[in-house]
This record gives sequence, C-alpha cells and structure tokens, in this order.
Amino acid sequence: MSEKNPVHGTADEGHEISLPPEVQLLQDVTPPFFPESGSAMIILVEWPPGHPGLPPHRHSGPSFGYVMEGAVRFELEGEPERVVEAGGTFWEPGGDVIHYQDGNALSDAPTKFVVTMVCAPGQPMLTLVDEEELKERARLRAPRPSKG
Repeated sequence: MSEKNPVHGTADEGHEISLPPEVQLLQDVTPPFFPESGSAMIILVEWPPGHPGLPPHRHSGPSFGYVMEGAVRFELEGEPERVVEAGGTFWEPGGDVIHYQDGNALSDAPTKFVVTMVCAPGQPMLTLVDEEELKERARLRAPRPSKG
C-alpha cells in the first residue's frame, strides 16, 4: 500500500491504514457523537436547476455529503452561506443545529449530491423547523449575503 493519502486510524493489527494512490481522501472529520443504537442511511439528492432545496430543518445526527455534479447552496446555523461545487464535501453535526439551505446554486443546470446521515434511535432523520422557532433563533443565523 502507498504511504500517500494516509487515513487516520488503525487497523486491527494496530498499524496505520494507507490508501492506494487511486483512492482520494475527500473528508476526515470526527462527528460530535454517534448515538448508541443509532442507524445510518445514504441518500441521493437530485435537484433540478434553481431548486430551492428543503425548507429549514435539522437532522437527529451528523450528516456527511459529497457533491457529484452542479453546486449546492449550503448554510448551517451560525455559519455563513457558502456554495459547495462538484467534488466538494460538506458535513453538519446534527442535533439542535438548523440546516437552512441545501438547494441548487445553479439556475441553468441540475445538481446531484450524496449524503450519509446518522440517525438517533427513535428519531426521524429530518425534522422541519417552524416559523416561530426560526424567529426565536434568528440571532444565531449568520448575516445574510447582500444582494446587489
């Protein structure tokens, strides 16, 4: 195995694991938690041009995404809005954090991304946030980009 692209962690024998040069590490994060008896799912999202994505929501556990084509407008509570282009990754901690945006940032092309989500036991993978809570937590949202 190549010493290029080492993966953090150890194999059963206690040796560092390395990836072959054909395998590229895209994201390496430690989620804040993995709930006991939790489950995981992988979803494929395909938004047509200009699709706004889901309304503000939260996930019961951490989520990890990879943009396959197009560009995703991504915004989490407390972080500025950003665009993640094809080949880019994103993640969110889940729990109480509001996920404001996950729509297609392109008006003339589709966007496709894959998300792996960890779900807390007995909780839904996704819960929409109502307008009252959005108003109560408005101070926690990063400033909006100016139009103009």
